[in-house]
Amino acid sequence: MVKNRAEFEENAGLVETTDPEIDKPIFRRPGFAGIKEFGEMDRKISAFLRKERDDTGLTREEVARFLGLSTQVFGRYEKAISKLHVTRLVHLSEVLGFHPMELVYAAAPHLFGKTQEEAADQIALAKRIWTLPHSTVSTLVKLVDEMHAISSAGAVQTPEQSSAHQPEKV
Repeated sequence: MVKNRAEFEENAGLVETTDPEIDKPIFRRPGFAGIKEFGEMDRKISAFLRKERDDTGLTREEVARFLGLSTQVFGRYEKAISKLHVTRLVHLSEVLGFHPMELVYAAAPHLFGKTQEEAADQIALAKRIWTLPHSTVSTLVKLVDEMHAISSAGAVQTPEQSSAHQPEKV
């Protein structure tokens, strides 16, 4: 159990707010333009799904068949009428070929960085990493681990600083 609720809220960046869909106060982390209502996030998710479906060239009927749904039920996801469960999100990502984090980014980019630019860079980097071969990813993980170790030790140096401290070769 959390001993100091206010401290937890502050550390998590949560603020008390309301949403038309919920009859009690809730706590959310503000985005870049304040706190989006759940309905707005649902509309972003719906737009993302529609774009992904359009990009594959599949019709609403075809996607519905792949999901084992009627066309009308799938259409409710694209119209922000029905809410996606995580299992349906996973299934949709399998069928339409997107990474689930891309959908999360579409609805809540503030979870990926402190600024819009940082969030955009984070998702762009993630997309590039997802397409790399395993051997490259494995090497990249080791490199990033080394960078974290250096960073947490407080010894981050620019390339110029690093080369300035290298002994000259004679």
